[in-house]
Formats: sequence, C-alpha cells, structure tokens
Amino acid sequence: MADRQDQNSGTTPVREAHRFDEARLAAWMADNVAGYEGPLTVEQFKGGQSNPTYKLTTPGRAYVLRRKPPGQILKGAHAVEREARVLSALATVDFPVARVHGLCTDDSVIGTWFYVMDMVEGRIFWDATFPQVSREERPAYFDAMNATLARLHGIDPQAIGLGDYGKPGNFFERQIGRWTKQYHEDVEAGRNDDMDALIGWLEAHVPPQGEVRITHGDYRCDNMIFHPTEPRVVAVLDWELSTLGDPLSDFAYHLMMYRLAPPIATGIAGADLAALNIPSEADYVAAYCARTGRAGIPDLQFYTAFNIFRLAAIIHGIKGRVVRGTAASAHAREMAEKFPALAAAGWKAAQGG
Repeated sequence: MADRQDQNSGTTPVREAHRFDEARLAAWMADNVAGYEGPLTVEQFKGGQSNPTYKLTTPGRAYVLRRKPPGQILKGAHAVEREARVLSALATVDFPVARVHGLCTDDSVIGTWFYVMDMVEGRIFWDATFPQVSREERPAYFDAMNATLARLHGIDPQAIGLGDYGKPGNFFERQIGRWTKQYHEDVEAGRNDDMDALIGWLEAHVPPQGEVRITHGDYRCDNMIFHPTEPRVVAVLDWELSTLGDPLSDFAYHLMMYRLAPPIATGIAGADLAALNIPSEADYVAAYCARTGRAGIPDLQFYTAFNIFRLAAIIHGIKGRVVRGTAASAHAREMAEKFPALAAAGWKAAQGG
C-alpha cells in the first residue's frame, strides 16, 4: 500500500485540464474569505478521484478548495454545494469537519462551482492496516473510526438544519434508481453482466425502511484526518455522497473494509487481523451496535451487496470520465480497471458469498 500512499499523498502542480485563472480566485478570496491575505499559491492534491481538490497557500495559512470537475458531468453529480452545506451544519455541533469559509456558485470565477475550507493538519492513512501505527495502538484507531461514525448517526438532522438534506423515505429504492440511471446513461463506460444481475437482485430484496440519519456515503480510513500523534479523528473528509438515509447502510459501507482489499478498495480482507491487533468484524459490529443501542444488524447481506453495487457504480463513473478525458486523478485509469472485479464481488455478495 506504500504505492497508494505515494500516489495520493501530497500535492502536484495543477494539471493542465484543471487549471484556472488564479488571479480571479485570489480576488474572490479577498472579497469572500474573512482574514484572507495574499499572495496566493495554488497546487493540486494528488488524490481526489471525483472533485478536483487544491491546496491554497498564503503567507499566513493554508486552505483547501474543492470544485466540480470541468467539462460534461452527469446531472446531480459532483454537488460541491451539498458538501459545503453539510460541513457547515455539522460544525455547529462540533462534529470533526473542516471549517467552510465560502461557497462560489459563479462559474465565471474558475469555470465551475467550488468552496473553500480550512486545511486541517494531521495524518491520512491510505492503508487500512494502519502500518504507521504500533500494534498496541492499532485498536484505538479502529475504535476512533467506529465512535466517530456512531456519533454522526446519533445527530438529529432536523436539529442542525438538515431535515431537507435528502428525501426521508424509500432510501434504497431512490439510491438504487439513482446509481442505476447513472450507470445506464454513461454509455461510453459500457455495460457489465454482473452489474446488471446485481441491480435486479437489489430491486427485489429491498428491506423495510429504518430510521433516517445523516449518512456520509464514503466513510473509510483515507477519508478522514487523524490527529498528528493521537488516535483521534480531527476531520472527516469528502462528503460528496452524503445524504439523509439508512445509518446501517452507511455503517455497512464502512464495514466493507473487512470484505474487500487493495487494489479494489481500501480494505483489510486477507490480512492477519490477530497478528496486526485489529478487531474482528464481529467485534467491530458489536462496538457500533453498543454505541447506537442496537442488538444487531439484520439484512447485512443486502447492505453489503448494495454498498458494493454503489461503489461499483462510482468506479463506473470514473471509467466514463477516463474515456471522455475529464478524470480528475492521474490514477483514474487504474481505478476504472477495478470496475469488473467490483461488480463481480457485488453479485457474489448478493448470492451470500
């Protein structure tokens, strides 16, 4: 996983396809970001498959800019305005997120909508076995991830102004419909037999509607920043897929780390958990259930198959952007090649595998 750490960590000069008028951005910052003082230096983060992400450096501080990708994009995708909204709302209850300084919905500034937030210092772990952490400390890092997600699922959306952040009913029907539609419409990326079979199975096995909570949608170790030295999450990143939905589905997505492994996903399948001192899947589920007052998680098979389907649909979208030449990451082609294996894993999960 060291390669993935190298591929995604740090910055690079802004890629040709993602350049913009930096003077226009600096002028917008001066007008919209309290305390901003230039001059401004712009670099692009290596990671960020979907929304191009930039590091903005000034003499006094650093910021992060997230934007919609340039070029043709699917309707409803890359909704940076939703990211900015959920970050701002969660900050009001001290949930660990970066502070948002401003949202720009004027395409004339850099060519697409964007928002600017704080640059949070800390560590990102691109390998879910946490190799940089001592064996003794490792359980505390897993517990921090577990506790942070349980805390998110304990927040009442209505209480922080997110009661209309997503439609409250028929979550799975809507999600399956949304991702199936994007999969079908992205003709350039092609069709896949396993994906088609998985869609049919999911449509026929939707469980009853549970409670509605804020769901992150892509909760995994490399989408959070840990404290520089402590086993503590200081910021959860990448809220592009967040909505109101089923918290158990959100947890099951995170739980996929036990079912999948690189290069398909950031996971620990096949790793010697006892030797690494990583909690078992059963223990991890039990910890989440204890924190959220549950006896267990029924329909875990459906949740697992659904989440692999959704991840496959996201990778299918990256494949389409590779074909069209608008993919954000230098490693998007490698990601796109994972689509058939993910679709196959989803269909296997649906069949109880």
